[in-house]
Amino acid sequence: MSRKTALVVAPGRGTYNKDELGYFARHHGQRGELLDAFDAMRRSAGQVPLSELDGAERYSVATFSRGDNASALIHACALADFQAIDRDAFDIVAITGNSMGWYIALACAGALNRDDGFRLVNTMGTLMQEALIGGQILMPFVDEDWVEIPGRREVLFALCDEIAGLYVSIHLGGMIVFAGDDAALAACEARLLPMATGRFPMRLANHAGFHSPLQAPVAAKGRAALTPGLFRGPALPLVDGRGQAWYPLSTDTRALWDYTLGHQVVAPYDFTAAIRTGMHEFAPEAVIVLGPGTTLGGAVAQSLLALKWQGLSDKAGFQTRQETDPLVLSMGIAEQRKTVTG
Repeated sequence: MSRKTALVVAPGRGTYNKDELGYFARHHGQRGELLDAFDAMRRSAGQVPLSELDGAERYSVATFSRGDNASALIHACALADFQAIDRDAFDIVAITGNSMGWYIALACAGALNRDDGFRLVNTMGTLMQEALIGGQILMPFVDEDWVEIPGRREVLFALCDEIAGLYVSIHLGGMIVFAGDDAALAACEARLLPMATGRFPMRLANHAGFHSPLQAPVAAKGRAALTPGLFRGPALPLVDGRGQAWYPLSTDTRALWDYTLGHQVVAPYDFTAAIRTGMHEFAPEAVIVLGPGTTLGGAVAQSLLALKWQGLSDKAGFQTRQETDPLVLSMGIAEQRKTVTG
C-alpha cells in the first residue's frame, strides 16, 4: 500500500490542559529515555522534572499554564508524537507549527538536535515566564459554521490602529490573537464586548504578549543564551510563521537562528499563511496535528476552509469529509491517533 504524503503541524502553548494530564505516560511510556534526558536538563536548571508534572495527581492551571512548565511539557509530548508516526503509512513532506510550535518543528525536522531543541523551548519558555510582559486575547472573525462574518476581520484589525499598545499577535485560522499590556487589553476587551459570543473574547491565562514588540527584551536574552551554532540544516522542509519555506541543503542556518530568535518573537505569527504555504507548496494528502490536546485542529480546518481546499467551504462540509476520508488527523483524538501510529 502506498504511503500518504503528510504535512505535520506542531502545537503551541495552551494545548496541555486537564484532559491531557498524563499524556506522555499514556502514549509514550516506551520512550522513557526521551523524558529522562529532558528531566536531567530540568533538574540541572533547578526546575520541576517533566515526569513529575505529567504524573501529577491533579491538574492545576497555576502550575501547568506557566511558560517554564507548559512549553517544555508540550514539547516533550509533541516530539514523542512525531517519533510515533507510522512512516510506512505516511511520507512527511514538510513540518510547521503554531507559535511555540515553530520551536518544536525545528526539533522534529532536525534543525536542532534532541537536547538543543529542548534547550531552545525550555529557555524561551522560562524567559517568557520570568518577564511575563503583557498578555493575549483570542477573538474569532468567523461564525459557528466557520464562515467569515463580513467585515469582522477588518474591524478587529482596526483596533490595533485605534488602541495604543495593542498588536496582532497570531493569525490563527478564523481567529485573531491580540497582544498588549494590561491597559491595551482592557481597552480591547471593552471594544469587543458588543461582538462577544460564547467564550469570546478570551483572555489567555499565563500568556505573555507573544509575537509583538513587547517581547524585545526576551528576544535579546534568548539571542544571548542560544547561539547560532546550535542550528543546522533541516532534514525535512520547514514552513515558518511568515509562510516562508526552509529546505534541506539550502538553509542558511544563521538566517534560521536570526528568524527564530528575532522576527518570530517580536512580530506577528501568521499560522494561516504557514498552512497556506504547506498546502500549496507540498500538496499533502493529509495534515497530521501532533498532540497534546485537540484545540489546534479547528484552526487548521479554518485555514483550509479559507483556501477552499478541495472544495471545502464550511464546518459542516469539513466534518462530513472527516467522516469519510479524513484530511486532518489529530493525534490528540484516539481514533485518529490509531490511523497515524498504525
